Amino acid sequence: MLVSSVSAWRRPARNRRILVWARRGGRAPIICRPKRHFVINDVRWCALALLLVLGLSSGAFLLPQTWLHYLALINLLLLVQGRYLGGRLKGLLVIFTSQLAITSLLYLLLHGVERLPEGITAVCRILMAMIPGWWLSIACSPQRIGEVLSHCLPHKWTFVLAACFGILPYLGQETREIYQMQVMRGANIRLKSLWRPRHWHELIYCVLYPLLIQLLKLSKQMATAARLRQFGRHPKPTHWPF
Repeated sequence: MLVSSVSAWRRPARNRRILVWARRGGRAPIICRPKRHFVINDVRWCALALLLVLGLSSGAFLLPQTWLHYLALINLLLLVQGRYLGGRLKGLLVIFTSQLAITSLLYLLLHGVERLPEGITAVCRILMAMIPGWWLSIACSPQRIGEVLSHCLPHKWTFVLAACFGILPYLGQETREIYQMQVMRGANIRLKSLWRPRHWHELIYCVLYPLLIQLLKLSKQMATAARLRQFGRHPKPTHWPF
């Protein structure tokens, strides 16, 4: 009896749960992934969100510098809401810090310290142009984005754009998983190692190349799924969910 109980406890966690359920005579637990929730799942609200994102991203480059404070406040609200909805800020932070470091170094070498604030302002404008699109990929469902864009673009273009918006969270998750696996195997791609330029090629070979291969594989699978569903043959395709 002791041997059987020990051998049962050495089984994987999932088998232990099934064994406990069988002994207690209860119902088996249903293990499933939590469904992703989108705040905007209506066509009209999605159209307004697209117009808002287009206006904010364009204003990041077109507005004068005196109006950037109000635009930064709006982007801050989008960041707070996107983080509340489950978005991650690490990607934006990495992009901002890397661009800031490279731009500041170039301005120091070419123009000196007196024009350094111009480079910082340019990097801030680029960041404020990226935040609305990041928020849109979190708040709006890709199906509704494709349905809105299908009124002004060809259906194949809208399918590609909606797939791009829908793949952004998956892209971030895959990047984190590949990065963590490469760090566990001993790759010198931590932040303290990336300060040295001789480790940058290792980041490209260990993270960027596998991520590119994974994206090519995923795009091929999506194209195969669309072809099997006879996408493009009907003049007015439907958008899931109906």
